[in-house]
Parts: sequence; C-alpha cells; structure tokens
Amino acid sequence: MNIGDVSRLSGLPAKTIRYYEDIGLVAPQRSDNGYRSFRDSDLHKLTFMGRARSLGFTIEDCRNLLALYDDRERASSDVKVIAREHLGRIDQKLKELQEMHETLTHLVDECAGDHRPDCPILAGLSAGADEELSAVAS
Repeated sequence: MNIGDVSRLSGLPAKTIRYYEDIGLVAPQRSDNGYRSFRDSDLHKLTFMGRARSLGFTIEDCRNLLALYDDRERASSDVKVIAREHLGRIDQKLKELQEMHETLTHLVDECAGDHRPDCPILAGLSAGADEELSAVAS
C-alpha cells in the first residue's frame, strides 16, 4: 500500500504518517525508487496510534502501548498503569477546566453588559496580569 492508501484506511493525514515514520513508530519498506510501501502491520499500528491519540495518549504513551501490544509476554497490569496515569492527567485537566468555567462564569455574571465602560471581566483578567507583573518585578 502507498501512503495515500494507508492515510485513507487509517484516517490519519499523510503528514502525520510521515511524522510517525520519522520518530520510528512505523518503518514502511522502501522500493528501489524510494517510495514507501506499507504492510498490513503498518496499517494496524497507524490505526492503533490514531485511536490512542484520539483518546489523548501522548506519543510516548503510544510508543509504550505499541511495545506492550507486540509483547506477547506482557502483563496487562503494565498496560493498565499507562492507562491509569493518563486517566489521572485527564482528571487533572477536567479539574482545571472546571475551575476555569467557574471563574469565567463568575466574571460574566458580574458584568452588566451595558453601555458603561467598567467591566468586571476586563478587571478580573487585568488583576491576574497585574499579579504576574508584580511577581516578575520583585
């Protein structure tokens, strides 16, 4: 299969496939004229990568998961550790997003949204910037 075929079948852009090749996640064969020739196993790895990345796993996590997938002697607990760590990062991100949501909701609720120039949203954003400037100046 050529890169266009693999791109279509895996759902990954050709640029992403080339990147995964550059960092050693896939190693397609090369013909005499230099064209990539992907095997079914390459397509499987790329599809695996696409699914893992869509769940937010890092490239390094994906590399480790692929290695575990290929290791028939693996312990499922090794896979679970990677997934659990990633789940912890997702939980942290959700917490941060919830805090952002609460802060922005408060600022929006405080703003009258009328013709007057005073705006609690801008004041709230400026307060954070003023604190950072003070920290840098000290």
